[in-house]
Amino acid sequence: CSHENYYDKIENKMLPAFYTVTFIIGLLGNARGMKVLQQKWKRQENINIFVLSLGLANVLYLLTLPFLVVYYFNGRNWIFGDVFCKMTRFCFNVNLYCSIGFLTCISVYRYLAIVHPLRMMGRLTVTRSVLISVLVWLMVSVQSMPDIFFPKRFKDKAQCFHSTSLEKTEDYLTYSLVWTTTGFCIPLLITLSCYGHVTFVLCRRKTIEMTIRQRCFRLMFISSFLFSICYIPYHVFRNLSLFSRIQSKQNICVWWDKHVFTGHQISRGLVCLNSALNPLVYLQMSEHILSYIRQCTSQVSQRFQDLFVYNRHTTAVTQTNVEQLYT
Repeated sequence: CSHENYYDKIENKMLPAFYTVTFIIGLLGNARGMKVLQQKWKRQENINIFVLSLGLANVLYLLTLPFLVVYYFNGRNWIFGDVFCKMTRFCFNVNLYCSIGFLTCISVYRYLAIVHPLRMMGRLTVTRSVLISVLVWLMVSVQSMPDIFFPKRFKDKAQCFHSTSLEKTEDYLTYSLVWTTTGFCIPLLITLSCYGHVTFVLCRRKTIEMTIRQRCFRLMFISSFLFSICYIPYHVFRNLSLFSRIQSKQNICVWWDKHVFTGHQISRGLVCLNSALNPLVYLQMSEHILSYIRQCTSQVSQRFQDLFVYNRHTTAVTQTNVEQLYT
């Protein structure tokens, strides 16, 4: 059940290619995103707090990619020390789950803007957005902290494990399952619920402009594509790969071991692409939210004006009837 040469070939060639492409596209995309964000900061500060946090999480991870490229090009020979190995893996985890967390926050915000536009006005303030962002950072850091205490290197080999050593695989699988549930499954259910309700409202509410409706559907498709391609395969194959390692440790050779390893390496490459694809989501989302809020504000103002005119007309008619009654 040993495929050592096959594993090395995939890991040492495929991952550096993914990381190099992600680093180049991600830096350019996030730099462009930050520039646009700065130009539009005053127009929608509360949602931009989430966008800024998402961008910072992306940049935090992108800066570690050159070290991983060197590591895999050298045949998994880590030359940067044990502490920096754990810091690199920690940055990956923080980026991954902060991205999921902030995309979930943005989906909730989009849900409130479309389904409850009047209730949302004045409630999602900058202060609350900052507090929510800080809470996401803290929760993700707490979730990712136990990973630091798992061994990442062999004493006699200069490696930097993505998960942990073979001796701790059982404990790491348990931690990974809990991590997957709290860091991915729950946010995914919240995001799907928000998008499902938004789709229902967009199909029923005919007052929403067609361009805004089309843009919203496009953004929901992009977000769903991001979750489907980057996040779901990674979590599925990570846990299957850990289970396969436990089987191999017990001298049980499973026929799907080779396929799971291949899928896990591909999913590791795909999940790092979220740092390059996230700017496409939040830049377009900002324009959509602004357009929709402007439309809602215009409709509400028009309704208040119509109500004010109607009340004035009703009062004038009533006063005329009273005068006619007493004359």
